Amino acid sequence: MNDAPQRALVIGLGKSGIAVCEVLRERRWEVLATDQSPERVPEAIAHVAALGVPFVSTDALREALRGDEIAVLSPGVPPSALPVAIAWGKGCTVLGEVEIAARFARAPILGVTGTKGKSTTSALLAHLLRAAGKKTALGGNIGAPLIREVLPDGLDAIVAELSSFQLESIDRFHPRVAVLLNLSPDHLDRYGSMDEYASAKFRIVENARAGDTLVANRDDQRIWSFACGVAERMTTIDFSLVDPNARIALRGESIVDTRAGTVLAEIADVPLLGRHNLANAMAALAAALAFGVDPHVFPAALRSFTGMVHRLQPVAEIAGVRYIDDSKATNPEAATAALEAFAAPVVAIVGGRAKGTAFGAFGDALARHARAVLAIGEAAQEIVAAVAGRVPCERAETMEAAVERSRELAHSGDVVLLSPACASFDMFRSAEDRGERFVAAVRSLAGGTRA
Repeated sequence: MNDAPQRALVIGLGKSGIAVCEVLRERRWEVLATDQSPERVPEAIAHVAALGVPFVSTDALREALRGDEIAVLSPGVPPSALPVAIAWGKGCTVLGEVEIAARFARAPILGVTGTKGKSTTSALLAHLLRAAGKKTALGGNIGAPLIREVLPDGLDAIVAELSSFQLESIDRFHPRVAVLLNLSPDHLDRYGSMDEYASAKFRIVENARAGDTLVANRDDQRIWSFACGVAERMTTIDFSLVDPNARIALRGESIVDTRAGTVLAEIADVPLLGRHNLANAMAALAAALAFGVDPHVFPAALRSFTGMVHRLQPVAEIAGVRYIDDSKATNPEAATAALEAFAAPVVAIVGGRAKGTAFGAFGDALARHARAVLAIGEAAQEIVAAVAGRVPCERAETMEAAVERSRELAHSGDVVLLSPACASFDMFRSAEDRGERFVAAVRSLAGGTRA
């Protein structure tokens, strides 16, 4: 992007919006900020004001804009929001934070998207690149605003976890390597259909150039059909848990590159729970290969990966019961994969704010795997109805009450699993906050000792 100071409007003062204000002001841009719910972000408004970024209410926005601004859209703000319409109406260019970040980027970007597994795959991919000696930044939907992560000098690679929200507002953005993990119903409170949701995800390769690579899950019919359709304009590497003819496939206990005829790693090298995480590891290996990493580093690098906080993370073992934090499972498919990761009976803590998804299949999974279900939050009654008397199911008013009751319901050898299948914003500040509350409650049960 041109380093000459310009004028910008930042729409949405969450974490990404604040970071955009900071970075643009560091580059002497003239910046305005707006947010449709200013009562929720008073600290952010004060913070950006101290940077010289005045806050403009939605009502005053038309008069404040000149029309030559770049309006930078935060991921949580839908393109249909009123401030966006006002910016368009004034003739502003509207771009997302990811697009702006990519224009400032000083290294190639490897982008990862999908419904579930994005954070784990992104973190593992960055870990593999670092193990190969590449100076690698990691940001985006994983929690660190991408615009901050792309700026350091000397980077060899930037790994970006990309949500559908972030991909909605790209323009010229194209990752050197794009990873499509899987697609299942999610965020249908924002999208009118699965086709609309999938289209947002597929924008990751909308601007692909010669030399770019798509890593695609051959086991996901929608993704594989799309990948076949773009194969003429970019290299495709497919991975599969079930098809031995995929480029990255399973042969016995090994993960192999079938084209090269080489073993990349053993399944036992993957230190993560669940078969879905084996697929995530294969995707990360494929992306690292596409970026030119020597596969000899893979086995040791995989073994040294410690996983992600709030993603099937062991918390403690108390009286023979394992307590597992999977708070980042914010849709039914991710929570179902978590249930299937355990052979032992599960006492499941589930619920929160539904995202327009149905719970029928998730109820079936609970019936197969759970000894008991404790439902919290706005969606509690929907989940209780989905279980339909097939397994004992109770409501709990707080996380602490759910954890306390789980101790009474679980037997030695069982797993108590927080895997909510819902967003957190009805009861908690974030999925991280929800997980931390679970961990604190479990530590309280254990008397503050660590397992």
